[in-house]
Amino acid sequence: MRCLVTGGSASGKSEYAENLAVELSRGGPLYYIATMEPYGEEADRRISRHRRLREAKGFQTIECYRDIHQALAFTPDLARSAGSAADAEDGSVAPTVLLECLSNLLANEMYAGSALREEPEALAQRIFRQIQELDQRCSHLVIVTNEIFSDGHRYPPETEAYIQSLGLLNTMLGAWTDQVCEVVCSIPVLLKTAAAAAACGKGEERCQF
Repeated sequence: MRCLVTGGSASGKSEYAENLAVELSRGGPLYYIATMEPYGEEADRRISRHRRLREAKGFQTIECYRDIHQALAFTPDLARSAGSAADAEDGSVAPTVLLECLSNLLANEMYAGSALREEPEALAQRIFRQIQELDQRCSHLVIVTNEIFSDGHRYPPETEAYIQSLGLLNTMLGAWTDQVCEVVCSIPVLLKTAAAAAACGKGEERCQF
């Protein structure tokens, strides 16, 4: 199952995503891919807070700040060949993966080297393909993103390009995932369910999420 979890800052989306991943894993391998770089005191505080939140939930943490498909090299469970999302022949179980978060991953990619010269759509497509590659190694994938599109301000061109890329990436993932949930004031609001996604896949004329 693929799940996209969105919400504003401090909305409770991280805790919801963690609990969802734990539930989906059913006691199987459980990985947390952390994308926030420890670039200063504020980042250190946020990283420490997230570690406390997921403490004792059974996550193994992988720090991967860009090129998310490289996370596959850090553990045998995630390094399986493509197409092995189902249980392997040796009886081992493909892991459940929580990727947190998309906004940090995009920023890391965008401000690394020549990425600033990429068009927003090309950058979003590249990250989307990497996430699809990651998904091939998972039994379940939960992705956390951010709602940053409602403030109405104008920003410098680089920031506008970032916002556009994140919007495009969220749109791609929203169409691709089985479930989309927005967390508002710690309350999860389902925008798309697996059942509705399956109905769309069967060619239903109207698919209301």
